[in-house]
Amino acid sequence: MDLALLRTFVTVHRAGSFTRAAALLGLSQPAVTSQIRTLERQLGRPLFLRQARGVTPTTIGDELAHKAAPHLDALVEIAETGLDDESSVRTLHLAGPPEFTAERALPSLTELAGDEGQGLALRASFGTAGEVLDGLAAGHHDLVVTTARPRGALLTATPLCDEEHVLVAAPSRAGPIDPEKPSRHGGASALEDLPVVEVHESLPFVSRYWASVFDARPAASGAVIVPDLRAVLACVTAGAGLAVLPRYLCRTALDRGDVVELHRPPVPPLRTYVLVVRTGTLAMPHIARAHDWLLRAAADWC
Repeated sequence: MDLALLRTFVTVHRAGSFTRAAALLGLSQPAVTSQIRTLERQLGRPLFLRQARGVTPTTIGDELAHKAAPHLDALVEIAETGLDDESSVRTLHLAGPPEFTAERALPSLTELAGDEGQGLALRASFGTAGEVLDGLAAGHHDLVVTTARPRGALLTATPLCDEEHVLVAAPSRAGPIDPEKPSRHGGASALEDLPVVEVHESLPFVSRYWASVFDARPAASGAVIVPDLRAVLACVTAGAGLAVLPRYLCRTALDRGDVVELHRPPVPPLRTYVLVVRTGTLAMPHIARAHDWLLRAAADWC
């Protein structure tokens, strides 16, 4: 079986589209279509179901991708870095949400980088869960940190850590609100007059907190919307309103008294981060090293 055909097949499987695969491979779409048809004729089975927007793999297509993708990734790794593992500096392409990647993952991996490190260069990208998982599947990233568990067998997820969410505001906004107030619905009502600072108009963090803690939906709308949790914290500290933030991100501000907790539920809401790789790529030493390093570092993040 021609390895070039397999490479094209795996790229289409990961991209979910002949057009996107052609762009990734530097080929024309007709060339990609022709190669897939050639492979299908050789196997005597259809590998993809053509749809209006992209393609969906058949059962045979999924099975072939699961078997072939790790070996093709390993061959690409050998071709790009050479055979001398001891002297080669490997590049790890990491992706994840901007705040967690910047505050947690990257600082933990810096010991593996640099002249005194272990032959690892770092390249980081930020994006939403969907964006980074799509990029991982397409081969743009080696390791992804996300809160979304991938589906299918081509990506493998490992639990990394739990993130506690806290409801905070500047002391000037807290007023007479008692964070230990036992009444769930009373506690929610007492907070309804405060403006909300969030990362999106849909209020994803506040809505998740309200549903988990108060069994209700927030009544307020967003007063300040900014797509970065660090900017949310800055706005809350300046008195813009309340927000739900990861404890790791606002711990220093809480310790200094720049912000205060508005409510302390008996069981705080948690969100779980996972490390995701393409199945089989943990056989590559530089990916396995970074993966294990982050798992060990996460033990101290609680």
